[in-house]
Amino acid sequence: MPVTDTMPTAGKLVAAMGLGALGWIGSELFRPLMDPATNFGWFNYVNVALGMLCGWRVAGRRLGHGYATGISAGLTGMAAMVVWAVFVQSLYAMLNLALDGRIAGVMTGLKKIFDLAAEYTLVMLDGTLIGVLLAGGFVVGAVAEAAERRWS
Repeated sequence: MPVTDTMPTAGKLVAAMGLGALGWIGSELFRPLMDPATNFGWFNYVNVALGMLCGWRVAGRRLGHGYATGISAGLTGMAAMVVWAVFVQSLYAMLNLALDGRIAGVMTGLKKIFDLAAEYTLVMLDGTLIGVLLAGGFVVGAVAEAAERRWS
């Protein structure tokens, strides 16, 4: 990895802020799709942090090679954010079930993580949510590429 991959740039900052905002918006669109009795707790904040991390580490590293690559980086960062968010939220739900005594062993817990991830993924199959995530990834990639070209 070149030394410049670890340096802060304007494009990385814009990608992190953009995917963080997309994480919040996606979280707010996801909430009505779940059971109304669901306690979300830190749901939005965790997804914002994951979005910022994916914006900086995934999308931000691929900027500076043209708008097509920038848009691709934004979409890739959005996809990474969604995968990590589904995994982290599934892990958290499984840990809550385990602390309640509803999961007996390690293998049952691991299986439950993937069952919950599949359930959450099916809930996410909503046209509005998918459209907003795709459009947001596209816009974040284009704007981050513009910032990378302008200020770096």
